[in-house]
Amino acid sequence: MRRYRVNLLLPAVLLALAGVVAPALPAQADGVTLSADQRRAYLEYYAPLLLKQGDENNGKAGRDWLTNFDFDRDGDFSTNRTNWLHVDDYAASAGDPASPYATWKIRPTLYTALLQYRDIDGSTAVTLLYHVYNAADKDGDQIHDWERVEITIRGVTGTPGGAGEAYATSVITHHKEHILRSAADLASGQVRFRSTGGGNHLLLWQADESDVDFPSFGPHGHELRYVTDDPAGVPGAADAPARVHISGANESYRVHYVFAPADAVAAMGATVLTHDSAGTLASGVDNGTTVNWGQTKRIAYELQDLADIIPTHWAGGDWSRNWRADDSADIWLESPITDESGAALVPVGRQRFYTASKDGTGTDGRSGIPSKGWLFGDYSAEGDEDTPSDSDDFDGYGGAGRAPDGSNRATASGDTASLGAYWRQHDFFVHDGGLIGSEHVESGRWLPAGWAAPEAGGFDGRWVALFDDRPGADS
Repeated sequence: MRRYRVNLLLPAVLLALAGVVAPALPAQADGVTLSADQRRAYLEYYAPLLLKQGDENNGKAGRDWLTNFDFDRDGDFSTNRTNWLHVDDYAASAGDPASPYATWKIRPTLYTALLQYRDIDGSTAVTLLYHVYNAADKDGDQIHDWERVEITIRGVTGTPGGAGEAYATSVITHHKEHILRSAADLASGQVRFRSTGGGNHLLLWQADESDVDFPSFGPHGHELRYVTDDPAGVPGAADAPARVHISGANESYRVHYVFAPADAVAAMGATVLTHDSAGTLASGVDNGTTVNWGQTKRIAYELQDLADIIPTHWAGGDWSRNWRADDSADIWLESPITDESGAALVPVGRQRFYTASKDGTGTDGRSGIPSKGWLFGDYSAEGDEDTPSDSDDFDGYGGAGRAPDGSNRATASGDTASLGAYWRQHDFFVHDGGLIGSEHVESGRWLPAGWAAPEAGGFDGRWVALFDDRPGADS
């Protein structure tokens, strides 16, 4: 059920209303310029800590591991589902260099982007995007999975977690819904961060890959939920049941895996997943089995870039290896999509990206990242998870989606011809934490034309790779 909460206040004010004192952002604050190293540092500092339920009995050991788009190293995403169904063989052959699976590089990965822009008071804000990648979904019947996490931080200083920095919002994918938590929700414990000394990580729970088990209609299909327990209790005592309370549910849910970003590896006691270690890092238990925290499998994950994957959809490249033409997205690029060295992968101009999933030669009807509304902030924010999931249609693409002042993306970009025809590369709607009960109105704003230019204090990391791909690395 959607909550109707209008919020046009700054996070510090919201926290004050909730009885919590937080540093206020100064009026007309000076923005900062971030280096590539600082952008990577922000993505690492706030990267989510994922507690995951598994469903891995009956020959499915390892099926609920996170992975990367090219885990099997065949350079072909269309084989990911069918190959992932053999991940139990990968685990069973751990350490055997003669195994046909010895060349696989599981490398659990979240694909990221950082958007840096001037806030309404002139200070710097960042929105961090994380795509949590699973190779198969719904009992292994669907290819790829598209869960994402979005975090917005205001009052950015250049040092993650620095004085004056304020959490604004987070949004997670719940099937067709986009579940938002504001600064007020942070104050009330409806969203939690786990501090590890060098990072402050959004605490999330993820369901296993299984489809709905009727008559129950509980969490399924890799959906994400917020953890609402005290983060200091994660992980719990070694002999305590590994269960946590999550958003949208009254009961606690099982934890079989802990996936930790780099900064949290030591605090979580996480291990790097390689072919040698795979046999000890598969949970192998049913989703109805509770294990103790000491039995959970704790695995390190890495960050890579959305800009690594988006070019694979480009009509001017080898798109048909990985995707089908059943769906597409046109994007007007004002600057090229670049790799880590700055080399252009996709040139400027109006470019087409073919996005329909390709599974062997067929498709399961779902589409990839350039067709995801969340890539442009084009979604209706919800306060609560519905079962089954459902969502209003913001329709930022078509122009119906507006901010409370009536502006749409063409108002911001000045390009009325783009509505319903193509995205502008730097179109993005920043949700400010409010929830409005109108289908085509969201609380927030479309970023103005020119926001991403360096001279405007901006950076649009959706199109710029920041993280070294480390080709050939095991982990």
